[in-house]
Order: sequence, then structure tokens, then C-alpha cells
Amino acid sequence: MSSGVTKIRPARAGEADGLKAVAEAAYAPYIERIGRRPAPMDADFTAHILRGEAFAADLANGLCGYIILFPRGDHLFVENVAVHPDAQGGGIGAALLEFAEAEARRRARSALELYTNAKMTENLSLYPRLGYRETGRRREAGFDRVYFRKDLKSI
Repeated sequence: MSSGVTKIRPARAGEADGLKAVAEAAYAPYIERIGRRPAPMDADFTAHILRGEAFAADLANGLCGYIILFPRGDHLFVENVAVHPDAQGGGIGAALLEFAEAEARRRARSALELYTNAKMTENLSLYPRLGYRETGRRREAGFDRVYFRKDLKSI
């Protein structure tokens, strides 16, 4: 992969703290903007790992990002994708989303769906550039969420 990611693989037992550290670093800048900790900072990474939903991205110096995926209806739902700030800008986030597309096709799912916080305005323009279309907005668990879907052309 040109992003410098050496591997995207299932997260292993014992890596929950590493995933949490990535989430803490990646989402910390949004606390002030949102007015509270973003939900991914408080995810149960151990449960995600045990259910086979967590996938880690590695660089030569170790874990740098992750994606949480699980099936829902006709699609794979991207619960969370994060890259440590020290590794951002190198295509790791895009590689994780490409991995999710490949995984959806492998599992014969016709789409990916995800949401972002409405105050994470960078994502509101990013996801459409990556082929996602906005499907709705709603307030859940005290967060204003914007939902997106990317239909996959060939399964």
C-alpha cells in the first residue's frame, strides 16, 4: 500500500489499550468543539476485539490506527475509524476505508454505512469526496450525527 501501512489485520486480544490510546489522541481535538468527549473515546475496545469487529493498521513502528466494522442489514457499518495524529496525512484513514470496502465485498454486503458528528465538519466534506452520500441527520445519545452510505458497485 502506498500509504505506508504495512498491514491491516484483526486486532488482537490485549490490544484494547492501544486502540483506546489511538482514539484518545485522534479525538481529543474535538472535545472543545463538541462540548464533551466524542463517543469513540469511550468505546469498549475489548468487546469489539472479542467480537471480531476491530481491525488495526500497523506501521513499522507499531499500531497507528484502527477501524471498527460489523454487519447490519445489507451493509457493513463503520462504527469508528481513527488514525493517531502522529500518523495522519499519510493515507492510513483512506487505506482503512478501502479495507472496509474490500471486507464488505468479501462478506457479500452491498454498501458501507457510517456516521460522523455534525461538528466534525471536515468529515462532512471528506465522505462525499470518497463516494459516500448523506442519508440523514439525527440526535442520538446526546450527539448530533450525520449518516452516510456508500453503495458498492460490484460485490
